[in-house]
Amino acid sequence: MNPSHPLTAAGAGGLDALRDDPAGAVLGFDFDGTLAPIVDDPAAARAHPQAAPALARLAPRVAALVVITGRPAAVAVEHGGFEGIDGLVVLGQYGLERWVNGELTAPEPPPGVAEARAKLPEILKASGAPAEVYVEDKGRALAVHTRRCAEPQVALDRLRSLMDALAERTGLVVEPGRFVLELRASGMDKGRALRGFVDEVKPSGSRPSAVLFAGDDLGDLAAFDTIDALRAEGVPGVKVCSGSTEVTALAERADLVVDGPDGVIEFLETLLPLE
Repeated sequence: MNPSHPLTAAGAGGLDALRDDPAGAVLGFDFDGTLAPIVDDPAAARAHPQAAPALARLAPRVAALVVITGRPAAVAVEHGGFEGIDGLVVLGQYGLERWVNGELTAPEPPPGVAEARAKLPEILKASGAPAEVYVEDKGRALAVHTRRCAEPQVALDRLRSLMDALAERTGLVVEPGRFVLELRASGMDKGRALRGFVDEVKPSGSRPSAVLFAGDDLGDLAAFDTIDALRAEGVPGVKVCSGSTEVTALAERADLVVDGPDGVIEFLETLLPLE
């Protein structure tokens, strides 16, 4: 697929508006699976080697750049090599944390996380979860990964009801993803984070010329919802899916589907013509 040609008329209109007035555009991106390849060990994930350079080239030409991720913001900055990109904002923990210009602001972890952290190992052991199940402690959230298991989807399905019950007891919510179930605080998602960011950075007090968001997983559907809502208000938008065989729901909602992080980078490198 030629990454410069969206699949939908609305996406084509959004891309035209972005290119006509890039200085008024807001660009948003997920991290894992979009700017960084998915790997078995989340701690080993690193951004595509051309991701930071591509964002650095775009930053001075658009109104705002934001990465919205379920990871802690500081981890995304480190693993992405984003330090030093002027104008880039990283919203971690689905928007609860904010990193900009080397400064991090974050609320205290919800009390339910500490309770879930204490109970989760016992619950996994009692459930007979495979030894390959891996718990990623994000500080303000806990992610249970099954990617290393011989049958990752089977393991995930067996854990879902247990995670739902634990979330109910601790006042958290379960965020499903690519062979992962995450226990996190309610009240924030990528759609709300994107909308808040767009409202905050409206160029010169007016609406953006266009808003783009690229993602790969179920948690990014909320950001796509925000793009749809902005379109209904007259703001052109572009929904980009970093495609995979593991998640198809996002591709069904996207204007443009590219081939994973490699395709995302190719798209970014051709997004704006050379000056």
